[in-house]
Amino acid sequence: MGFWYFLILFIGLFLIFIGIFKKKHYSSVRKLTLVVTGLICILFALFMFSPGSAEVIADLLNLT
Repeated sequence: MGFWYFLILFIGLFLIFIGIFKKKHYSSVRKLTLVVTGLICILFALFMFSPGSAEVIADLLNLT
């Protein structure tokens, strides 16, 4: 499972990098969307790395 969390983390970092440093014809709305999506991916990955996160997700999805 840790592989997928690392993948989400790196996708988030990539999206933030593209949103901030890409100078080509992106509108400011698209750049902001990339940065926000990247931040959400990073926060989700960091949350899933924390202990007890599996129980929180199971409770939210009523899996127990």
